Amino acid sequence: MSSSDGTSGTTDPARRERRRANTLLLILAVGFLVFCAAAGALYYALQPVTLRIAVGPAGSDDHKVIQAATEAFASEGRTVKLSLITTDGAVEALALLRAGKAQLAVARGDLEMPADAQTVAVLRKNFVVLWSPSGLAGKSSKKKPAAKIKEIADLAGHRVGVIGRTPANPALLRVILGAAGVESDKVAVAQFGTDQLEELARDRSLDAFMAVGPLDSKITSDAIAATARARGEPKFLAIEASEAIALKHPRYESEEIPPSVFNASPAWPDDKVETVSVSHLILAQKTLPETTVAAFFRQLFAVRQVIARRTPGVAHITKPDTERDGELPVHRGAAAVIDGTERTFLDKYGDYFWFALLLLSGIGSAAAWLRHYLNRDERDETTSHRNKIMAMVSGARTAESNQQLLAMQREVDTIISETLECYDDGAIEEEELAAFGLVLELFDHAIAERRAALQAGSLEPVRAGTGSRSLSTPR
Repeated sequence: MSSSDGTSGTTDPARRERRRANTLLLILAVGFLVFCAAAGALYYALQPVTLRIAVGPAGSDDHKVIQAATEAFASEGRTVKLSLITTDGAVEALALLRAGKAQLAVARGDLEMPADAQTVAVLRKNFVVLWSPSGLAGKSSKKKPAAKIKEIADLAGHRVGVIGRTPANPALLRVILGAAGVESDKVAVAQFGTDQLEELARDRSLDAFMAVGPLDSKITSDAIAATARARGEPKFLAIEASEAIALKHPRYESEEIPPSVFNASPAWPDDKVETVSVSHLILAQKTLPETTVAAFFRQLFAVRQVIARRTPGVAHITKPDTERDGELPVHRGAAAVIDGTERTFLDKYGDYFWFALLLLSGIGSAAAWLRHYLNRDERDETTSHRNKIMAMVSGARTAESNQQLLAMQREVDTIISETLECYDDGAIEEEELAAFGLVLELFDHAIAERRAALQAGSLEPVRAGTGSRSLSTPR
């Protein structure tokens, strides 16, 4: 800004121009940083989430289904991807879930679960099928052979062949025996692998058989057919205490085996049979975010048909019952999708929006303070000029000529021009400009009054001289 020696008239505008350029660069830098942060957050949000899922053993039905789901998720290019972790069995898969090394795991529902495990989906439902052989009819006998074991209570003192090496099946058999009033230690159990069905059928020491699997399981159907060829028609044993078992053990459900499900002619069974079922579940950690589980759940059911085509007769993916009082609650993410209570976009991210508004407000306040700080020199100079004009008011009232008044006005005009430039640049506020206007108004009044006084003083001598001359001039 200008001064009395005139040297700052060129330096002040140059300095103001440099400060204006620096402010513009600062604004551009802040805007670029905000843009980069927003772009980075958007890129991160749009990246697919990869969930580690533990399942085993390799080659099992559960492993086949999850492998097909992993491939389907990858080919669909959706928001969730799966990373398959193959374990030696369901117990090991649950151990990984418990240790936090996997976010998802597949296990049978009656196994010992981690404290924070929750159900996401039912992979399949396994039905308990118990049957005993009726014996082969002799060539000369016209009497149809009858099974020695006709109900669960008759198993006491006998030997049961259980299909599957998992310890969960004998444990389930003990639950069934206890509900029927049979002491489990009075029933011998022999386990056979799924590839030992013929050996199972030929073992004459076995008085009954047990399989646990889906109703359309080929293993169960083949086992019944093998025992029928070797030991005679099957007699299916009803678990009459199924409702009591489901009441005492919420991880089991009371079910019915429909007639002719294993064979049409002859009908196996020939009538509906009461039994219990246990589900193979996809489990998740309770701490897994609701939105992540909801996205996985929707995506799983979107590709369910693809999984079923890739694993025929194996995949029976269904929704868990959110109203059933079981030991394992349904994860809130899956339950929200099932019950239609999933939160909307604003419900999910409303808090983030408010936080963003507060953040922007804070950034705006900080920017205003920064601008106020950077413009402190202009405000100081504006105050100095205002004080200088106030000093000129006193000088104007004692000026001895119009030339002095004109010099003052020219200097004030320069100050006004520079002050308006500062205002246009945002260096000073309207309040400061209003105070500056009051000083200018006072200066204008002082100039006008002094100019009027000087004009009045110059007229008095003229009038006096004219009067004397009029007195001496002859008429």
